[in-house]
Amino acid sequence: MSRTYKATGINLKTQVLGESDKIVTILTPEFGLIRAVAPGARKHNSSLGGRSGMFVVNELLIAKGRSLDKITQAQTLKTYPGLAKDLGKLAASQYLAEIVLCQALSEQPQEELYELFNEHLHRLEALSSANPSRVLAHLAHGVFHLLALAGVTPQVQVCCLSGRSLKPDFTNPNWQVGFSIPAGGTVCLEAWESLRREGQRSKVAGEQRKINNQFPMPHAPSPMPNAQTVVVHRQEIPVISSRPGAMELALLQHLSQPEIMQIDGARDHDWLSVEQILRQYAQYQLGRPIRSATLIDSYFAANHDATV
Repeated sequence: MSRTYKATGINLKTQVLGESDKIVTILTPEFGLIRAVAPGARKHNSSLGGRSGMFVVNELLIAKGRSLDKITQAQTLKTYPGLAKDLGKLAASQYLAEIVLCQALSEQPQEELYELFNEHLHRLEALSSANPSRVLAHLAHGVFHLLALAGVTPQVQVCCLSGRSLKPDFTNPNWQVGFSIPAGGTVCLEAWESLRREGQRSKVAGEQRKINNQFPMPHAPSPMPNAQTVVVHRQEIPVISSRPGAMELALLQHLSQPEIMQIDGARDHDWLSVEQILRQYAQYQLGRPIRSATLIDSYFAANHDATV
């Protein structure tokens, strides 16, 4: 078996190693996630210096090692210079990269994930910097598509409790729908309230049965021997994580489309709310916080203060 192999990959993460090296985490379509040493990459005259940067796509020649492989040659195929020139775009790219790192597998082809990630980086880079809210829209679009590829996309078209189709009511300014992370998506608040009331009635009835068993009525008939016990299974009442309005639900429902669709009336705070919903859901599915999301918070908070 050859001790070297070729791969095409995009850099997702770098770490310092020793005085002059880097450890680069690379997503490749052929072999999935690879961690390899870029020797001397931190030296100012190193040929691997720029090629080991974030979001650089290289054609690589890699030598196998005992614990870590080593990059012996790298030829750059593509870069995304526009991302580094805009803090919002860079933060959104790192956010998506963090999700990809959680999803990607090692030693298995990851072609779809590789193509999807590059596609969304290209879309982010092509955005005009004059409209920061578009970064949020494309970030939410990318997060939704990555969750869909992993098979854990939230249900936003129908109620998770009743299965009924949900349609935003723009005629009612107070209209809302529930979003339950444990239930897996949108919940009709009427169905949820009905289930909650049923649960309360069942709870009261259960308490009453306990009292009757502790203090039985005189001459009450004893249960027949070998009588079967009837067990009633009640549906769990899902926790409502947030309550999106009509516009927020419309945006969530359009995220499944291949391209971001312009929805009249959508404002910055609507996209912020959608991003927060998807962030909490993604963190629940990944089982860990998205650290890069704090950069999104600080960037858009600063942008809001600058425009007020």
